[in-house]
Amino acid sequence: MIHPPTAWWAHYVFDLVAWAAAFLVGRWQYRRWPGEAQALARVAGPPYFVTLAIGAVAGGWLAGSGNSLRSIAAAPSHSVAGALAGAIVAVEAWKALHRVKGSTGGSFALPLATGIAVGRLGCFFAGLADFTYGTPTALPWAVDLGDGAGRHPVQLYEALAMALFALALARARIAGHPWARDHAFHALVLVYAVQRFAWEFLKPYSPLVGPLNLFHFIMLGLAAYAIIWWRHDEPAGPIRQRA
Repeated sequence: MIHPPTAWWAHYVFDLVAWAAAFLVGRWQYRRWPGEAQALARVAGPPYFVTLAIGAVAGGWLAGSGNSLRSIAAAPSHSVAGALAGAIVAVEAWKALHRVKGSTGGSFALPLATGIAVGRLGCFFAGLADFTYGTPTALPWAVDLGDGAGRHPVQLYEALAMALFALALARARIAGHPWARDHAFHALVLVYAVQRFAWEFLKPYSPLVGPLNLFHFIMLGLAAYAIIWWRHDEPAGPIRQRA
């Protein structure tokens, strides 16, 4: 069993590192493909980003608290999964209202994947206080987060999955693969939903239906969104408004 160092404040330190990493990746992406950000700027002003932020904050707290208040840590909390779902709902509503056609999330995919990968390290090193730990296991890589029990390092599972996706997306963008240009955000949402759905079986959250907890259902919704839009949406560029 592995005994990693843990501290409640580690989450906040890694949150800052995650934002910095996402910013650096976003700046690299902007310098390499400046036309994408310019296309988004032509149809989406400050109200777009305000709507996105409101949706992310609302979704993050609603989903996080909706789960934690039913579980062993009966306290309000926030969730990356909820923030992603809330941002999508808010942005899609904004796009429908302003008649914007095409995906507007491509520029966010690589920075977001990077940020999640780094941020999950903070969840891991925060230990039990973060309430994102895994269920007990006897596997050789089980971790003791302070209570003497060997647990699945589910935070590291997710960090690795998202880091591999970020690497694959970056390589695909450089190689010029159409999916990485036109459906980067849909790919991010689908990969995130699938891997997170799997890891939820390894967390001690209260189930809603059978073995499925709240996040399982959020992931099913995100996966459906990604598949439907990937199959039926037109290529993401150029972003434009309907006449």
